[in-house]
Amino acid sequence: MNVPERTVMPQKQQRYSLKSKQAKQILNEISERLKFNIEVLFGQKVNVEIAESAVGNIYLVNDKPLFFNVEKRVLPTLLFQYFVSRAPKIVVDMGAIPYVCNGADVMAPGIVRIEGEFIKGDLVLIVDEKHGKPLALGETLHDSGTVRNAKQGAVVRNVHFVSDKIWNFAKALTG
Repeated sequence: MNVPERTVMPQKQQRYSLKSKQAKQILNEISERLKFNIEVLFGQKVNVEIAESAVGNIYLVNDKPLFFNVEKRVLPTLLFQYFVSRAPKIVVDMGAIPYVCNGADVMAPGIVRIEGEFIKGDLVLIVDEKHGKPLALGETLHDSGTVRNAKQGAVVRNVHFVSDKIWNFAKALTG
């Protein structure tokens, strides 16, 4: 699953609200993927909009760009603070940052520590060791125990990172 590389904000876009049935379907899909009930976070009044562009689709929940669609899957953006604060984290050394922020997968030698537990295929947040800032969203290639013991090779597939097209599009929607 590849999110397009860095670029400037696309010029053509369309934004509209989803009908309640469509919104519920999207929120249910996200809840399953993230393993917690998204609707509980937002209560009864949930407005889900979709912003379409050549970059992809961003889902705005109550005017916040929280999710994006890639390869027929809906995933959280790095701007979804609830997910960012609770997701398992892979902490990488400062040398890994330029690579991760250019879309590279996370390699075992660049990992400083793991915070939380996960199984293969779970979403994790990749953060830097110095400030703990989110750098990327990744999909694990192994469970947390295997990753902790890995000495070489890719352990997390990078699916969304700071300054990629999705990031830039989402940031433009917040301004």
